[in-house]
Amino acid sequence: MKISDCELEGLKIIELDVHGDARGFFVERFHVKRFAEAGLPHIFLQDNHSRSAPGILRGIHYQYAPPQGKLVGVIRGKVWDVAVDIRPQSKTFGKYYGIELTGENGKLFWIPPGFAHGFCVLGDEPADMLYKVTSVYNAVGEGGIKYDDPEIGIKWPITNPTISERDKAQQSFAEYKKSAPNWG
Repeated sequence: MKISDCELEGLKIIELDVHGDARGFFVERFHVKRFAEAGLPHIFLQDNHSRSAPGILRGIHYQYAPPQGKLVGVIRGKVWDVAVDIRPQSKTFGKYYGIELTGENGKLFWIPPGFAHGFCVLGDEPADMLYKVTSVYNAVGEGGIKYDDPEIGIKWPITNPTISERDKAQQSFAEYKKSAPNWG
């Protein structure tokens, strides 16, 4: 396992050891002791699995009550995954980082509390994502920011994505800044 810091403080890329041959592959996606030794979160309270069709764009979502960190990875297909720094006290407030995650590249993306998260599906096949999260889902404590907010300026690598009505109606980044939670 190789762990790399991203240019936005707190984000990490975890490159897993994928053992493969003509029969297929084996990969250890999580090991509590190795994660703890590496300084990564190692207590997760909920696992989620999502499947998205080609051309889908989801996000940008966050949970502030209780704050939720996410360890995300793809087990089938390919996505461009994005984290946006929404911590007002951060030097990189309003900046984003994107990474391609696939079922084959053996990468996980750690997104701590204080970041909003979104992704779009690349290619012609559905994408299955697994999330390990540090707190249970709380609909009352979640929020979102528009995926196409010009102030953030995410350069999504797909055109004409399919987006839910909920995601189309999310608040702007300017609105978020007026009532941003304290991320500690």
